[in-house]
Amino acid sequence: MNEETDISIDPEKELSKLPLVYRILGRVEAVGNKLPHPATLFVILAALVLLLSGIATYFGASVVHPGTGEVIKSVSLLNTEGLHRILTNLVTNFTGFAPLGVVLVALLGVSVAEASGFVSAIIRLVVIKAPAKLLTLVVCFAGVVSHIASDVGYVVVIPLGAVVFHAVGRHPLVGLAAAFAGVSGGFAASIFISPSDALLAGITQEGARILDPLYVVTPAANYYFMSASAFLVTIVGTIVTEKVIAPRLGEYKAGPDVDVQAEELTSLTPLERRGLIYAAIVVALIVAVILAGTLPSNGFLLDPKTGSFLTSPFLRGVIAVIFFSGVLIGLAYAWGAKTMKNDTDVMKAMEGGMKTLAAYLVLAFFAAQFVAFFNWTNLGLIVAVEGADFLKSLNIGGVPLIISFVIVTVILDLLVGSASAKWAVMAPVFVPMLMLLGYSPELTQAGYRVGDSVANIITPLMSYFPLIVVFAQKYDPKAGIGTVIALMMPYSIAFFLSWTLLLVVWYLFGIPVGPGAPIYYTPAAG
Repeated sequence: MNEETDISIDPEKELSKLPLVYRILGRVEAVGNKLPHPATLFVILAALVLLLSGIATYFGASVVHPGTGEVIKSVSLLNTEGLHRILTNLVTNFTGFAPLGVVLVALLGVSVAEASGFVSAIIRLVVIKAPAKLLTLVVCFAGVVSHIASDVGYVVVIPLGAVVFHAVGRHPLVGLAAAFAGVSGGFAASIFISPSDALLAGITQEGARILDPLYVVTPAANYYFMSASAFLVTIVGTIVTEKVIAPRLGEYKAGPDVDVQAEELTSLTPLERRGLIYAAIVVALIVAVILAGTLPSNGFLLDPKTGSFLTSPFLRGVIAVIFFSGVLIGLAYAWGAKTMKNDTDVMKAMEGGMKTLAAYLVLAFFAAQFVAFFNWTNLGLIVAVEGADFLKSLNIGGVPLIISFVIVTVILDLLVGSASAKWAVMAPVFVPMLMLLGYSPELTQAGYRVGDSVANIITPLMSYFPLIVVFAQKYDPKAGIGTVIALMMPYSIAFFLSWTLLLVVWYLFGIPVGPGAPIYYTPAAG
């Protein structure tokens, strides 16, 4: 064990003997973990929102929505109407909490694949064959490319990163951090066009048409920049993992209350190999069905109205695809490897998966109430509009403007989790404003996406943050919000500096951010 750097294993160690960065992170973790239980924290935050809603409404807090012209007023929940709203929506707030269904449904399918032995066999096969030096790089990159499958990276890639690192004898939280950095810290970076590209492009286009009614922004508007960003995030994430996170955590020693065994890296048995062959056949069939439904222009998995892949039932139902794939692959492996006897074993596998989410369900209930209360009060929208007005009032241009815009977006990301909701407020202000200064809507959108990504991994208000805490507690029961924030802060800082620098360099060299998407805006003739 690395006695000079391992502050997580020995909390009584004198911090003064550690490098400055570790001392800072140690203090962040210590302070963060002194906060109440994460579920209790959301209760406190919800109560604070109730109080602030009453105060803001008493003083008449309001703003004008820059896109619709509608007056947005703060809404108090400290009255009879607010009480009725809370009572009648308590259940639906929870059942309608966006990450909840994604996590539960995906895990049902993944649990079958895991209980069958398929996941274990794949990990052993990959880890034994793959060069150890590339493991961190692969985990980071897997997180980045997972965006094409919506939020599945949070449910599959992040816990898998921990499992893989544990299997090779490394600290599982190092693998979790590397995967989380790729999935969420680099959320906008991707070599594939995803549904979020189409969603944000539509909002950007509406903002641009305030000034230019015929302006068109395509889903590929940031493709060049975001493709380069995918490799930047992967490389920077790998460096931070190996140079900062791994040395700080040191060697992993599971406590007596940790019931997680590392995968034994033994060679596959003949039955396991046969199971993998059966599973591979099912994977091939699933891929064939997906390709048959998405490649032809009239594919049965495409949007029946527009023929679009980005708005297709396939992408919108990718969690269902994960569920069915997990079940079918798990069954195929179990058949070949003879690891499950009957349907009772399959159902027990799903039950086992649900048991692991008990803590998350409690967290999700209170997190859902907080998010709902915050949305009802309009406090997030008011803060976003005021922040946009502040940046506009600075009246600066060029590189300082780009950097300031990214910083404002980062700050707002700590308060408003939804990328589309935040952009719906900011785009009508910044897109036409920067167009008047000669900057294209596509460049503005790229700047927004940088700022919107880098703070995801350090704000407890991000929808999936409670789930990451639960994943961490699987290996360290004492882990809390402070543990995860301290773990991810180096990534957030490194991504902010390097990604913003890439955007500035892109701007200075005048490189198009996407196909037909130049840096500068030139009004159409006539």
